[in-house]
Amino acid sequence: MKRALINIDYTVDFVADDGALTCGKPGQAIEEEIVNVTKDFLAAGDLVVFAIDMHEQNDPFHPETALFPPHNLKGTDGRKLFGKLEEVYEQNKEQSHVQWMDKTRYSAFAGTDLELKLRARGITEVHLVGVCTDICVLHTAVDAFNKGFGITVYEKATASFNQDGHAWALSHFKHSLNAKVE
Repeated sequence: MKRALINIDYTVDFVADDGALTCGKPGQAIEEEIVNVTKDFLAAGDLVVFAIDMHEQNDPFHPETALFPPHNLKGTDGRKLFGKLEEVYEQNKEQSHVQWMDKTRYSAFAGTDLELKLRARGITEVHLVGVCTDICVLHTAVDAFNKGFGITVYEKATASFNQDGHAWALSHFKHSLNAKVE
């Protein structure tokens, strides 16, 4: 099986102590693992997609505007990758198997060309890391399942600001999406 890593929303706004919509310490605790998984995929020459949330300030038409404070706003430092992952991205971003993808919905598949990128490369299995386990990682996994991709989720490289939601999502990946949770 050909595989790809989808690195979801591991940004300053979602992880830093002063991030606009931070999961805080749980997100910070996975930094080393998310960096290691990313480096493993880079070294193997596998496709690595950084699927990063992007919003416009006070967008009255976006459904998240009523749910969450402004976050990951276009053109702000809040959209930068958090910690060492930013360094890894900067060192590798020119490689053809490294892709940055803006997304405006929870799922990395919604309104993007992610599926086309995966199919063009013959990829049949997606590996997911990032935040938040029970929101963007979950919605990406559900879409991947519905599109027929095999799924692996890295438990030690996912986090959420809702620990009950995090645990529920990990169980859902295994029992409802037939995903491997490593």
